[in-house]
Amino acid sequence: MGKERPNILSIAGFDPSGGAGILADVKTFEAHRTLGMAVCTSLTVQNDVAFEKANWVTIEDIKAQLTTLGARFRFKVAKIGLVESFDVLQQIVAILREHNPQIKIVCDPVLKASAGFVFHSEVAKQQLEALLPHLFLLTPNWEEVQQLSGMEDAKVGARYLSQFCHVYLKGGHNTEALGKDFLFSQQQKEYAFNPKRTNVAGKHGSGCVFSSALAAHIALQYPLHKACVRSKDYVTRFLASNQTNLGFHK
Repeated sequence: MGKERPNILSIAGFDPSGGAGILADVKTFEAHRTLGMAVCTSLTVQNDVAFEKANWVTIEDIKAQLTTLGARFRFKVAKIGLVESFDVLQQIVAILREHNPQIKIVCDPVLKASAGFVFHSEVAKQQLEALLPHLFLLTPNWEEVQQLSGMEDAKVGARYLSQFCHVYLKGGHNTEALGKDFLFSQQQKEYAFNPKRTNVAGKHGSGCVFSSALAAHIALQYPLHKACVRSKDYVTRFLASNQTNLGFHK
């Protein structure tokens, strides 16, 4: 018999190209020997280079998906990606915590598709600060943390957000050192993660893949810092897997 794998849940959009969203998340989960499942929040019209629109799944249907899965499976870790609004996000988090108050939620705040489609033009500070303590980890990129925190300096903004939950600042848009990431823990500790390879090529959905790898390592009970190191290595290999816009999971 094979070793039992921990269940892990992705709550995100459906990207037909498979590069991002729930398809990419589940590919990543399975590559890490976890049992991936998914709840769809949006049916997007896109490919790996162009985003046309998002057809949002109603919150009632999202709740129905979560309730039916929750009746059968228990999740210690869930990863949330694309959602329609902060109100929807709050309701999803509440349902997850109702099913398991100890669940560790990794939230990848998709505020804008790589093609430039804006999902959230404004972020209410009070709403955000009420939500963050219910998350385990937030994984914004440089631009997302600026928008979420309202601060021009991304590292200062991430440090501010980390008083509510752990924050991993993805460095794909780091203008000072491209690819250099930072972890800001709730214990006020900071760690830097430097890129180790130069033969990488940009990939559609790389942010989703990193956050999913991190969620998988957390589900596998790695300490947070080690989970970050291993996830950084995984996404680097993903970026170096070929020269196309869609990476390989291995």
